[in-house]
Amino acid sequence: MTDESLQLGRHVPLPASPDRALLERVPNPHSDTNYVARFTCPEFTSLCPVTGQPDFALLVIDYVPGDWLVESKSLKLYLASFRNHGAFHEDCTIAVGKRLVGLLEPRWLRIGGYWFPRGGMPIDIFWQTAAPPAGLFIPDQGMPPYRGR
Repeated sequence: MTDESLQLGRHVPLPASPDRALLERVPNPHSDTNYVARFTCPEFTSLCPVTGQPDFALLVIDYVPGDWLVESKSLKLYLASFRNHGAFHEDCTIAVGKRLVGLLEPRWLRIGGYWFPRGGMPIDIFWQTAAPPAGLFIPDQGMPPYRGR
């Protein structure tokens, strides 16, 4: 992939849905080194598939890249494409994780979806591909148990 083919540096409209979003990758210049990259999306939104009401979450994505890195603008556009997408919390969280794994083939990935209360109850979703590689510093995702987020 050449730089000219990336969405980076160009005006790109918000994708109509996650399926139509172009998620891009770039070569990892340190593919010989295990390290953790973290993306935090504090204003993730989607729609309840039953009521159509908006749902809000904090997504935290940690991964150990192999040969590829996710291009951050394309990730932002992809995550924003969920704003008019109707799906349950579990589906949104796991779909994001699986799409990144399919694109990047990372050595390890975990995602935490910290969903704000609906009906008085927060729903938190966690998924990871396997145990992380040994010897890495992997910080806590920083979200305390629910106490009135």
